[in-house]
Amino acid sequence: MASKNKTKTPEQIQYDQLQKKHELKRPILKNCFRAFWVGGLFCIAGQAITYFYIYFFNFTEKTAGNPTVATMVFIAMLFTGFGVYDRIGQFSGAGSGVPVTGFGNAVISAAIEHRSEGFVVGVGGNMFKLAGSVILFGVFSAFVITLIKTILIQWGGF
Repeated sequence: MASKNKTKTPEQIQYDQLQKKHELKRPILKNCFRAFWVGGLFCIAGQAITYFYIYFFNFTEKTAGNPTVATMVFIAMLFTGFGVYDRIGQFSGAGSGVPVTGFGNAVISAAIEHRSEGFVVGVGGNMFKLAGSVILFGVFSAFVITLIKTILIQWGGF
């Protein structure tokens, strides 16, 4: 096996210097700023939808969360279908991928990508590749947390 600490030839050193000279510098601060503001705008939209459900449908603050999440995922799926969410993602990076809308985008983009394979195998099978692992992790995490809570309450006397 070749050693990783092998000395470089003069041509390799010259190439490394040329590469560093032409390498594009990533605008990290600008990317963080964009991600922060776009993620914040998604949160503002989610809060507006929550208030909509509270005001017009007589939900409480506790019960308005589930329809708000479903609405945000649905809107993200619509935006993905129309190609808008991809442009938002290119502009904001993690600001669009971290909220729950990123989950909706990932699910529907997998379905759109594999639609040529048919509805059952292509759309249905590939749409749930990501969703299945997220749902499984969520259910397993809820089980573990409930188990820990039950042990603490039953045996800990809390």
